[in-house]
Amino acid sequence: MRRLTRPGPVFRPSPTHLRTPERPGNLPAELNGFIGRHDELAALARQLESARLVTLTGLGGIGKSRLARQGAAILQDRFCDGAWLVELAALREPHLLDHTVAEALGVADHSGLPVRAALCDHLADRELLLVLDGYEHLVDACAALTGQLLRRAPGLRVLAAGRRPLGLDGERNMPLPPMNTADATALFADRAACVVAGFTVGPSDEPVVTELCDRLDRIPLALELAAGRLRALSVSQVLHRLDDRFRLLTGTRPRCSAEPAAPPPLPAPLEPGDAPAQGGPPPRHQTLRTAIGWSHELCTPGERLLWARLSVFAGQFDLEAVEYVCSGPELPAGELLDVLAELVTQSVLVREETASGVRYRMLDTVRAYGAGWLAATPDGDRLRRRHRDWYLGLATWCELDWFSSRQAEIAARIEAELPNLRVALEQSLESPTETHLGQYLAGTLWFYWVGCGRLSEGRHWLDRALELESNHDEARLKALWVAGYVAVIQGDTVGALGALQECRDGAERTGNATAAAYALHRTGCLALVSDDLPRAEQLLRAALLRYREIGELNSNVLMGQVELAMALAFQGGLADAVRLCEEVMEVCEEHGERWTLAYAQYVLAFAAWTRGDGERARGLLEECLAIDHTFHDLLGAVLAIELLALVTLGEGDAEEAAVLQGAAGRIWPSVGLPLFGSRHFNQPHARCEEQARERLGAERYEHFRRAGERLGLDAAVARILRPAGRLPAQRPTVRLAVPGTNEPAASPSASGGETAG
Repeated sequence: MRRLTRPGPVFRPSPTHLRTPERPGNLPAELNGFIGRHDELAALARQLESARLVTLTGLGGIGKSRLARQGAAILQDRFCDGAWLVELAALREPHLLDHTVAEALGVADHSGLPVRAALCDHLADRELLLVLDGYEHLVDACAALTGQLLRRAPGLRVLAAGRRPLGLDGERNMPLPPMNTADATALFADRAACVVAGFTVGPSDEPVVTELCDRLDRIPLALELAAGRLRALSVSQVLHRLDDRFRLLTGTRPRCSAEPAAPPPLPAPLEPGDAPAQGGPPPRHQTLRTAIGWSHELCTPGERLLWARLSVFAGQFDLEAVEYVCSGPELPAGELLDVLAELVTQSVLVREETASGVRYRMLDTVRAYGAGWLAATPDGDRLRRRHRDWYLGLATWCELDWFSSRQAEIAARIEAELPNLRVALEQSLESPTETHLGQYLAGTLWFYWVGCGRLSEGRHWLDRALELESNHDEARLKALWVAGYVAVIQGDTVGALGALQECRDGAERTGNATAAAYALHRTGCLALVSDDLPRAEQLLRAALLRYREIGELNSNVLMGQVELAMALAFQGGLADAVRLCEEVMEVCEEHGERWTLAYAQYVLAFAAWTRGDGERARGLLEECLAIDHTFHDLLGAVLAIELLALVTLGEGDAEEAAVLQGAAGRIWPSVGLPLFGSRHFNQPHARCEEQARERLGAERYEHFRRAGERLGLDAAVARILRPAGRLPAQRPTVRLAVPGTNEPAASPSASGGETAG
């Protein structure tokens, strides 16, 4: 790390790594302003300058998450690879921690290697700030992962925010105190102005507001909850009622028909510096519990009941899910919207606009309070079963709708629902009587595991499901052929053969014609990537015949036709390959299918390049790449980039061809075995490398290839495509010094992507 001339903590990129015009990272834009905490921000910056692991600790609601994000936003420009946020509050399964971190970092999980190994490789040569937020329920798993990443990635710094330290060597712990009085009153006034137009704290109001903030121990969450009550009360009324609730909630409380007899404790471990009060939790926890409990007391019985029931959700959820899961005689579905809206009004729920529509989210501390109430009722198991059933139904519907013009919408929907789908999978696999539901759900999500860059996580759930026995052959057979499919793409020949053979045997034993067709199809796919082209052709033709016999038509069936076309093209049968892919394109256009369409375009581009039509090949590959990037399908994208490198070489730009080969080389480890280890899939790459080396010389070729390796997928795609999905009329250039000459060489670089130099 090198110091800049300006004061404060500084993290400077190495001179060989050029900055991108667009800042790397994934920090979200905050919806409201950050108030105060100037001293804490300065202290955090100083700690991160001297330590590689800094933890912000404190009780729930103290403002750890917001301070960590604000600090990361301020410091992100000092890391050449930016700042990346990993939100862990909604993650309940420690074994998915690696997947969650990889997802946040944009590390594709196609390869068959352990996800942690992929993370270590991804971070090994990067300089970035990793923010781990809300890890306290995963502290052991998080500590183990953080320690390993810090050891393997010398340019990595970690900022963690949770209720306790991670306990690692070299960790700098920053216990976060409540806000000072000035910051607390400023925060309350700002949030109150969002609720009551024109709200200000005048001289006459200041003593009351200050007392209110002090009574709430200047805890940000408590202040925001209190500000939300100004919709109905004055500041003085809020203070008066809060004073009553302090006395009430530290003792007993009245009952209501929709609640248990006594309040369950809000789950919260002791924080650093907290001393337990005699006979009870720490005073700060009593204050936070009081603040949330007071807001709970002011809710109607129906609002309290919905609050408790909503705690079964993880992450975001939508109105339809709430109406199915949470409705009942006490909460009719027709009345739920009004109750839900009131919880939003009272800041118990957060309403968010997303790519998949309006969704709701509950802060983790608030959710934990509701979960405590739900646990004290006999309703918990029933609510969790309804939650699981809803997401089973959602996955089933999305699988059917994948073969339509709604593919992009389905991909966004499943992405948003992933935390809840994980909960549904976990619950199903934990119950011996419901194992088949977990097998069914893991198999039904094949389109997401394969089509949206989630192979490694899909393999995780499929392997877990198949380790368990069930008496439902159909669910197990589906999980088996999907597991075989995933293993084929990952390059795991042994795993693929085992799963597919078991599927074929089981299908023959039970007479399951559908499972038999899928097992045959995926065995043909395995032969294709293993260079056994005659066998691949035979098996794929047989599978397509079986599909026709049983009336099966979907993206998988069309993909089988594309794979048959690949086998024919590699054997020189270009005319038949083109005919098959043109048929696929017609069906795709009729149904609005895009994912399989991209693979058909790849084969057509291969045929066009083979016949010497580089212009057509480029046009098809650009369209293919744009679709693959939309779905985050790394396999399709990297195949397109490999072939585009050869097309670019044919256009006379050997330097850019080498850059694209370097970009593809960086992507392959995240997909699996490069080009499947297949000499047929490797043919364009080998030919491009040989000719580019000949034109540029070995040293210059390696220079440009290494430059391409510094491109991430987004930058590589931006480099190739126009904003509308085509090449710009003239690509912007960045000048690169060419080894062995005194002249710079132009290397095209798309605006907004990483520069390759």
